[in-house]
Amino acid sequence: MSHLRHLARFVRPYWRRSLAALALLTAVVVMDLAIPRLVERIIDEGITPHDQAVVLRTSLIMLGISVLSTAFAVGNNLLSVQVGESVARDLREALFRKIQSFSFGDLDRLRTGQLLVRLTSDTSAFQRLTQITLRIGTRAPLLILGSLILMISTSRSLALTMLPLLFITSAIIVFFVSKTEPLFRLAQQKLDRLNTILQENIAGVQVVKAFVRADFEAEKFEAANEDYAANSIRVMQFMTNMAPALTIFVNLGVVAVLWAGGLRAMRGVLTVGQIVAFTNYLLTTMTPLVLMSMLSNVWAGGIASARRVAEVLQTVPEVQDLPDAPRLPAGALGRLAFENVSFHYNDDHAEPVLRGVDLAVQPGETIAILGATGAGKSTLANLVPRFYDASTGRVLVDGIDLRHVRQDSLLALIGVVPQETILFSGTVRDNIRYGAPQTSEAEVVAAATAAQAHDFILEMPQGYDSQVEARGANLSGGQKQRLAIARALVTRPRILILDDSTSSVDVETETRIQDALAALPFPHTTLVVAQRISTVLRADKIVVLDKGRVAAVGTHRELMQSSSIYREIYDSQLGEGARLEEAS
Repeated sequence: MSHLRHLARFVRPYWRRSLAALALLTAVVVMDLAIPRLVERIIDEGITPHDQAVVLRTSLIMLGISVLSTAFAVGNNLLSVQVGESVARDLREALFRKIQSFSFGDLDRLRTGQLLVRLTSDTSAFQRLTQITLRIGTRAPLLILGSLILMISTSRSLALTMLPLLFITSAIIVFFVSKTEPLFRLAQQKLDRLNTILQENIAGVQVVKAFVRADFEAEKFEAANEDYAANSIRVMQFMTNMAPALTIFVNLGVVAVLWAGGLRAMRGVLTVGQIVAFTNYLLTTMTPLVLMSMLSNVWAGGIASARRVAEVLQTVPEVQDLPDAPRLPAGALGRLAFENVSFHYNDDHAEPVLRGVDLAVQPGETIAILGATGAGKSTLANLVPRFYDASTGRVLVDGIDLRHVRQDSLLALIGVVPQETILFSGTVRDNIRYGAPQTSEAEVVAAATAAQAHDFILEMPQGYDSQVEARGANLSGGQKQRLAIARALVTRPRILILDDSTSSVDVETETRIQDALAALPFPHTTLVVAQRISTVLRADKIVVLDKGRVAAVGTHRELMQSSSIYREIYDSQLGEGARLEEAS
């Protein structure tokens, strides 16, 4: 139960309210346990001797206890709900912050659909577990313990005859709960799969429609949905068998009390009131057991979800700062170096994506990385901001190993335009200054102008105050890419990484962007990942990657002479005629 202990820290800040809820609950239990004793008094001291005053006084006491018990129960419920909701809120925030700390490698393993389930469904299950524990879950054991004590005080011999029945009932509950928890964990895994398919289809709806695969995706979702439903049905069917089994033992207990108690009453050992009280205490003992069986699905589900939530919270990010790691020194030049860098994703035995890369980039240079799909271009670029760490070798900035400095100081020097453009709902202005919220209006406009976005922004209904829909749904691919470039430029990065960031704009616009980047008023080293030859022609140095290795390095003219791979890419995009024309 280490996962429950790990999550218990989210309850500790609310220990006063939790303690108050448990105190009110204890008071309610004491009052509930007093009722059978008062019934015994009414029967033995009031009804049997025909003493109406005793019946009236005791009835009024019972009424007062019932009113007070109700008030305390309401207070317990209110406090339990407050604690449960507060714990769920804090847990969601902790999960969100933990996910934000994950490296790309962690997110590759824990898919989006899985994380969504753990942030929502699993958190809600633990919230219900907390509330139930502070309400019924704690009340039931207290009632059972109190009833056992009072049964023994009423008739020790009769209580001893009931103990085997109670042990059997308790064993049945433990058996069902122990078997149910793995079933609920499996159900949550099925829900993970269901949410992953849903998330993929929502994100990729255009592809699904374009390839007329809606029926295929519907069948895939239906299969996952059926699997989840079938597993949930198995869990519920298993759980529904418990209540009838326990009810049988409750009835057997009542029959045993009436038979054995009746014999003792006829011999004058017990009074009628004691038999009634004993029967009530037996029901008070057995009823919570039945109730616990009905709530065992909540406990089993909560325990399974707690395990899954704790798994996320206990995940150690692949990329993290060393203890007492210093910041990068002020005034960084932006010199980059890759020393014998190799990299593979997740599995240590997987095929390396990068192999023995050695590369030096001088401050202020524009370096283009070119190669076929899968050559490792984006992976190489992702090592610079430490989205991943190199499996072997070192990546250096100004001669300092990236793993030896704080990530925030490194990222403060870097502007990244990722391959997949992501915009956020809000205004155009807010998206551009996302990485530098205090940026002035003039700097926002300057960055947008350099990214060739200023003109189309002014054509929007409210200019820079125009709303951008979630993921930039109301913008074209080229517009989104230009806003992403502006977002990177506004931070005045010392190292600028452009990962195929102009693939959706025309060549003329791309040329203007390149001219604007070359004329930026601050020094910067630029790393350009590209598929198009037109993107790399003007780079100071072009790096050709082939199957994860550096196949060639040089300027366009040098590579046209020395690299057959570069010439093949050039000819495939621009045609051999363009090469002959250029040579002439």
